[in-house]
Amino acid sequence: MDISLLYYGMQWLAGFIAFVTIWGWLPLDNWWVRGVEFPRIQIMVLGIIAWIGMLVFWSEWQWEQWLLFITLTVTLAFQLRMVLPYTKLWKKEVQNAKDKPEEQAYQLKIMVSNVLTPNDETQKLVDLVKQKQPDILITLESDEKWEKALNQIEPDYPYTVKIPLDNLYGMHLYSKLELIDPQVKYLMIDDIPSIHSQLRLQNGQVIWLYCLHPMPPSPTEADKSTTRDAELLMVGKHIKENNQTAILAGDLNDVAWSKTTRRFQRISGLLDPRIGRHFINTFHVKYPFLRWALDHLFHSACFTVVNIQRMPSVGSDHFPVMTTLQYEPEEADKQEQNAPTAQTEDIEETENKIEEGKKEGDKVSKEHAEYH
Repeated sequence: MDISLLYYGMQWLAGFIAFVTIWGWLPLDNWWVRGVEFPRIQIMVLGIIAWIGMLVFWSEWQWEQWLLFITLTVTLAFQLRMVLPYTKLWKKEVQNAKDKPEEQAYQLKIMVSNVLTPNDETQKLVDLVKQKQPDILITLESDEKWEKALNQIEPDYPYTVKIPLDNLYGMHLYSKLELIDPQVKYLMIDDIPSIHSQLRLQNGQVIWLYCLHPMPPSPTEADKSTTRDAELLMVGKHIKENNQTAILAGDLNDVAWSKTTRRFQRISGLLDPRIGRHFINTFHVKYPFLRWALDHLFHSACFTVVNIQRMPSVGSDHFPVMTTLQYEPEEADKQEQNAPTAQTEDIEETENKIEEGKKEGDKVSKEHAEYH
């Protein structure tokens, strides 16, 4: 390979990584800005390659190359700061569950699966559920075809909430544990539901469960991330204001290190069990290098982690993910110290974002009504 081509190629890559990172700092909700929050792992890997590649040629640098290298180093440090918390190099936000006698270990297995509406391999998920026996199954993008297929598991799941839709936002909840007064709400957009329910654990303790699947910012769906961000922050604010013990799960169409998801954690006080452990990259099944975590679970400090596992493919573009928690209220005080806390700016920005989201949601709802 021509050495000069490699030399200029590394500079071009360094400039691209620096540009993409700085572009993501723009305070805009447009998909063409917020979209760069998703591939941080990929940007980081390419940035490290560019950083090492530039060092190989450091003897030939002029002031322009020094400036580029410094800019790349700063932007690469930012990407590392965003990504490293989701590796074993970081302190765990949620501790490992203690070994307890079976009769005292109140565990909760929750499986989240975005099934992809056109996916016809319904039996794969049915078989996986029968094999893994989660206490809670949350399906996203599930329509009447999926509801019919999942009839097979209902003998094991006496509590259900079914919202079959053909707009890619259908949602089903199957539970072995008692659901108390489950409600379907349309928080931002008239045809995008969420499920809000109380849940009685094996020991009789009642907690809240929120199942969400907001619309993503993308050229084919929402022009902006406003309604997605507002829905997540609205639920987080509600959890905190009502001092709820809660679990929030679903396909949030956002990544854990995004500005909004981190603000949601500060506003809600919920913990992320992936911090200090590993990525659970659930999307896209077919492109291993282009994968990031879209399917999430956050919970109150009274839960510890038994394990988090990405499940085998069920024919969707998302992998299912199963999180097993253990109810350990005696650890809550200790774990609450790990929860990020909201600043005045977070509270103000949350209020503003919710108001913006409602306005944008009204607009999108009208567009959807006209389209249909």
